[in-house]
Amino acid sequence: MAKITTIIDIGSNSMRMVVFKKSSRFAFHLINETKSRVKISEGSYNNGGVLQQVPMDRAFNALKSFLTIARSLKSRKILCVATSALRDAPNKQEFLNRVRNELGLNIKIIDGPKESFYGGVAALNLLHLNDFITLDIGGGSTELCIINKQNIEHTISLNIGTVRLRELYFNNNDLEGAKEYIYEQLKSYKELELNNPIVVGMGGTSRALSRVVLKSINYPLDVLHGFSYNYSDHQNIFDEIIEADDTSKLKKLNIKKDRYDTIQEGTFIFKTIVEYFKSQKIYTSGVGVREGVYLTDLLRTSNNRFPANFNVSIRSLIDRFELCEKQTAFFGQNTRDIFDVLKPLHGLDEKYRGLLVIASKLHGIGVTLNFYQYSDHAFNFILNGLNYAISHEDRVLIAHIIKFSKKSIPSEEDINGFGILLPDLLTVQWLSFMITLNLRLNVDFNNKPFEYTLDGTKLTIKSNEHIYLSHSACEKVKSPIDMEIEII
Repeated sequence: MAKITTIIDIGSNSMRMVVFKKSSRFAFHLINETKSRVKISEGSYNNGGVLQQVPMDRAFNALKSFLTIARSLKSRKILCVATSALRDAPNKQEFLNRVRNELGLNIKIIDGPKESFYGGVAALNLLHLNDFITLDIGGGSTELCIINKQNIEHTISLNIGTVRLRELYFNNNDLEGAKEYIYEQLKSYKELELNNPIVVGMGGTSRALSRVVLKSINYPLDVLHGFSYNYSDHQNIFDEIIEADDTSKLKKLNIKKDRYDTIQEGTFIFKTIVEYFKSQKIYTSGVGVREGVYLTDLLRTSNNRFPANFNVSIRSLIDRFELCEKQTAFFGQNTRDIFDVLKPLHGLDEKYRGLLVIASKLHGIGVTLNFYQYSDHAFNFILNGLNYAISHEDRVLIAHIIKFSKKSIPSEEDINGFGILLPDLLTVQWLSFMITLNLRLNVDFNNKPFEYTLDGTKLTIKSNEHIYLSHSACEKVKSPIDMEIEII
């Protein structure tokens, strides 16, 4: 697969492009994201689905600009897919031919189930969930993908979309008719006889709604991907959006200006479908069709799944910021040994062992960015850079473990800002202490194994090497409880 790949997704309302750069076989990171609200389907649903000339011109010009960006970034592969607006249009060939002849780009029109499949592949690999249903509301259609035990079971596309509903129902203020239409679509699929599934919201509407919820609760992390909330706690917000009779009310609700023309229809669809399923837990996905297209190409020889115990974000960060491969491996193994020997004292769940290992392997990010205050640099970078397949709670905890790897153990005041996403203070203190001990034991980059024994609250550390620097470095390490550390 090409090292730099561009994916373009032409939707009914927006055209989006992402550019990914590989750092190793399965690891990658985003290097560009561009969006244009071309509204290619504007006016088509009142004209038998026929694409109108002005929207087609907008889409063509946006594509031309997208290709300029991709080629400037030295993208060797460009994949372009189109969804509902083009597949429903009787005159789609006119647009496809013009793009192919004048821009040299082949557009692949995908059907609804395929669109749903791509969204499912993205969520399955880039979120940290096992059983859920994706909900991707577009301008012309809505895609649902049912995932059970990390397997895609059903892919469904409904003729429900923001532009379609506006032109058929909202312009006539027929909300009851719109609701009946959505229910008829849902009831036509026996696979959708679900009760209270976790819903993963994809696409612009879902993200816009999550942004409103996130701001309303003063959430401490400004990240949408992986953000979750309980629907019933915020149902009133959705009602206010739907009932807003002018844009000033939408602005007060923190709706962005570029969403004014579709957010009410999108919210109506979202609310109707969530209530139909009687769902409560909503997760937000920052990935969708584009990432799914990329992943099915990247993972085509592995059944569209990453290998077991592989995290793309962690691997990508290590690929790009690792100082020394042997050093990274040592820090990972040594922190396991420290966690295990101290288990009688800290009594932490095994999941924290894995998070401590990740933090030990990633702490060097800050050094690569800037040696001075490297733990603070790593903290800020990880909060925003550990993007995929990891929960907000784990991301924030890893960042805090690293932040206090060079300082004294954190106090209650140190973690107050992220309190709702962190475990209790003593847990954070133990993890901070263990990573600090791990790093200081290898301050001379010796990468030689240690032998640990615990007797009551006395930890004895033996080494076959003379580790003068480690002796003095470990004298300054503060532990969460009164304990003795002896280095032999």
